[in-house]
Amino acid sequence: MIKVKGLRRRWLLNAVALVSILGLICVICITLAVSAYYYSAMESDMRYRAKTSTEFFGEYLNQGYYDYYKSCAIYAQTFDEKNTLELQFIDAQGQLVASSYGQFLGASPTTADVSQALETGKISSFVGKDPNTGEGIMAVSSPMRYSNGQMIGILRYVTSTRQLDMQILTIGCFAFGALFVVILAMVIGSNYYMHTILVPLREIIEKAKRITNGSYGIQIQTRYDDEVGELAETINEMSLKISENEKLQTDFISSLSHELRTPLTAITGWSETLLSGDDLDENTQRGVKIIYREAVRMTEMVVELLDFTRMQDGRMTLNMELADIRSEFEDTVYMYGSRLAQDGITLEYLDNDQDIPEISCDPKRLRQVFLNILDNAAKHGGEGKRIQAEILWEDDEVVVNIRDFGPGIPEDELPLVTKKFYKGSSKARGSGIGLAVCDEIVQLHGGTLTLSNAKGGGTLVSVRIPANQ
Repeated sequence: MIKVKGLRRRWLLNAVALVSILGLICVICITLAVSAYYYSAMESDMRYRAKTSTEFFGEYLNQGYYDYYKSCAIYAQTFDEKNTLELQFIDAQGQLVASSYGQFLGASPTTADVSQALETGKISSFVGKDPNTGEGIMAVSSPMRYSNGQMIGILRYVTSTRQLDMQILTIGCFAFGALFVVILAMVIGSNYYMHTILVPLREIIEKAKRITNGSYGIQIQTRYDDEVGELAETINEMSLKISENEKLQTDFISSLSHELRTPLTAITGWSETLLSGDDLDENTQRGVKIIYREAVRMTEMVVELLDFTRMQDGRMTLNMELADIRSEFEDTVYMYGSRLAQDGITLEYLDNDQDIPEISCDPKRLRQVFLNILDNAAKHGGEGKRIQAEILWEDDEVVVNIRDFGPGIPEDELPLVTKKFYKGSSKARGSGIGLAVCDEIVQLHGGTLTLSNAKGGGTLVSVRIPANQ
């Protein structure tokens, strides 16, 4: 099966193939029809000649055979069209007795028209190759009889079909040439037509990809008042609607996040105050701890939402300074390790002796990235009860690897996990924007954040920050 990519190629292949096939069929039919017409006209003419010539010789058929033969020889010698047509007289045994090419020129004919005329006594014709010469011929044989009905011989006209075949071939070539001109004109016209479609269509595709990647609100310039223009207008309207909805969503999230921070701060503060006292019974203290833990979790979500709105509005900025990123990472690992230990999860720090220089970065934002990745590893890979973390120096880049030993991520979800609000098949709680924010922070540092399934199970998150960015 032929696979053709692109509308232009597909259009040209289908159109040209269809027109070529139909045109070829028409050319063949025209050539065959012309050939049949010409051959039929020539055969009719030769039959008419044979009939009239036979009738003309009828007045000699009452003479003796010698007088008849003499008349045939004289008529053949004085035949005016001997350059294009041969006149032959054949006796009742099928032997050539006289010819317009000379009395003794050539062998007796053996084509079917002679035998059929002798057998049936009717005019018979033959079209094909002469068995004696191999040349294409047309022959018509007309029986001649005495007045008593006895057959005396055959009057036969023979002509070459070479000139006729050349005429038919010329007509066929002309028809093929006309078909070629039509196909060429169609290809040129189709190319221009497809150009008027593909140029705006490519622009629509390019702008649609940008809209897909988050550039909401951009507009496509419409050049044509047709279906393509209507498609562009529809995408423009969709882009504006998405942009408006995104702004409404961002404004709502920002407003809600700010509104939530005040009561959450109060809940967290009063929970800490209550827990610092000694007048709570065991059940009450357990409940207050739950309140405190959930308030902290909601506060972290609010912070994520605020960062997300800044990211959406392009307001997320970095406070760059020279910092010891190894120290920042180790502090984060040790701090978060004690929290994970309460949940029975071991956080292993894979130490090394590499010298990692200070780099220009926003240490607060990178600490946020490390914490978020560790938190995701605990949420989604906590079943493995183990997390590994390491920091390396490779090719003038700081590389941070964090791996859990959980079930991993389905392969079809790997490219999507850093998209905003995407949670996939995971049942763990979360807003689905943490990794999106982390990815944005890492990109602002000129780095990359990648997720993959580690050998032996679990998920590996790698963060690469270039030192010379």
